[in-house]
Amino acid sequence: MIARYTWRTGLLEAVLVLTALLFLVPLYALVNISLKPANATSGLLTPTLHLHLSNYADAWHTAALGPALWNSFLITAGSLLILIPIAALASYPLARVTRAWSRLTFYGIAAGLILPMQLALLPLYTNIRDLGLLGTPWSLIVYYAGLTFPFSVFLYTGFLRALPIEYEEAAVMDGCGPLRAFVSVVFPLLRPVTGTVVILNAIGIWNDFFAPLLFLSGTDSQTAPVALYSFVGQYVSQWPMVFAGLVVSVIPVLVAYLFLQKYIIQGFAGGLKG
Repeated sequence: MIARYTWRTGLLEAVLVLTALLFLVPLYALVNISLKPANATSGLLTPTLHLHLSNYADAWHTAALGPALWNSFLITAGSLLILIPIAALASYPLARVTRAWSRLTFYGIAAGLILPMQLALLPLYTNIRDLGLLGTPWSLIVYYAGLTFPFSVFLYTGFLRALPIEYEEAAVMDGCGPLRAFVSVVFPLLRPVTGTVVILNAIGIWNDFFAPLLFLSGTDSQTAPVALYSFVGQYVSQWPMVFAGLVVSVIPVLVAYLFLQKYIIQGFAGGLKG
């Protein structure tokens, strides 16, 4: 049966196109301003006739974006490398064990989504200082791995509950232990939700401003948001250079999202079913 193209279909397509254009307006304004001259007085959406690509080179050198982007990448990647195996392993028994302690543990971890981070900020800062990690990227790696743990466990557990248990039972019958069954059979099946965990947490870690400002204050190991903040403070009137730096800092996360968007949708769909 061939579906007919009705006026409702056309109206839905028009709404979707307008919504897409609405979301593209800020991106257009960001790129447009980054290409304007320093003394530009035209509006945000007024097209730039003479493109000033030198704004990108000036922003790169003045704000030291190269080292800042590298530090952001190391901190983001390090946090995710610690987070993903721990969160996945912790979620496995929470999803498969049906006893009361399993549900209580899950609810206790999920409570971390509600509690504000500022409640533990002072003791956390003191512990990181006592461990000798203050002022190093490791302070942020440990901090972000713990901060994103409840949300990651929530996603992994929901996806695992929707995953058929027959795969693990077949692995156990073939002689695999619980850990071997998880590593060899279950974890490869978690690829969609792992993509969701990676990109959603990476965006939050990459764009975070407060924690790097607190834990890396007074050092040369600054992340991209902090580097751009100091750049704005020094060159507050040169907005095209500021927006050029913003465009450069957005590109890595945008590229990662485009590559992982399929897994994000699959991960959310599996989690909602669970």
